[in-house]
Amino acid sequence: MIEKSKIKNQKSKICLTVAGLDPSGGAGIIADIKTFSAFGCFATAAVASLTFQNTTGVFGAANQTAETVRAQIEPILQDFAVDAVKTGMLPTGEIIETVADIVAEYKLENFVVDPVVRSTSGFDLIDDAALQVLIEKLFPLSVIVTPNISEAERIARMPIENERDIEKAARIMQNVGARNVLIKGGHLFAKDVQSEKRIARDFLFAGENLHIYEADFIETDATHGTGCTLAAAIAANLANGKSLIEAVETAKRFVTAAIKTAPHIGRGHSPINQLVEI
Repeated sequence: MIEKSKIKNQKSKICLTVAGLDPSGGAGIIADIKTFSAFGCFATAAVASLTFQNTTGVFGAANQTAETVRAQIEPILQDFAVDAVKTGMLPTGEIIETVADIVAEYKLENFVVDPVVRSTSGFDLIDDAALQVLIEKLFPLSVIVTPNISEAERIARMPIENERDIEKAARIMQNVGARNVLIKGGHLFAKDVQSEKRIARDFLFAGENLHIYEADFIETDATHGTGCTLAAAIAANLANGKSLIEAVETAKRFVTAAIKTAPHIGRGHSPINQLVEI
């Protein structure tokens, strides 16, 4: 492990993403890199899987080996003092175990786990055996886990239909090692009593405490890469010294702005604008 005190002139905060490569640029590593850069962090990356996708769907993937993932990560850690790490698509149990070993060996801080299990178009990105390894190995090392509703359902092995279910699922994740859990509300939304506007809610279970983040629900097809971007934004803000509560709040505002200014390209779910300023 490189001690930060021994690295001269490191002025930039450095973030590392270990995830899948989306060649269409909307999600995965490319989205993470743009998001890190938007918050003034220097981006580094290791590819866990080469996916074949665009805005209309995922058509396949060529997964890396655990050895090639380690071979990508270790030179980075031997040269830079990494301030935050974010994981996305980790397709095999062997890769997940390797990432867990590296995080522990190098005592990496601000470790954000986005448990990517299924694409927006319904393509399964990880099997049940690998998901169990992810839960057992990565959750206890993480500062926060950021599943959406469908991911939380699969991890907790229960349907989620209301806010009580969200809390139950989050507590299940905490019971298996996650310190803090952010469940993205997705299709579960409330209405503002006075304005009748639909309100999107995300639920952060920080230890025993619950923090609810609200924003206007945006009716849009620009949703490609939202989960990756949110997790990467949290990691970048943690690297920049924000508390977890502040990092999630800032990341939420960033994603909302990125959705509102999306380029609306492609024939499916448009990517969002990770270069937006807030």
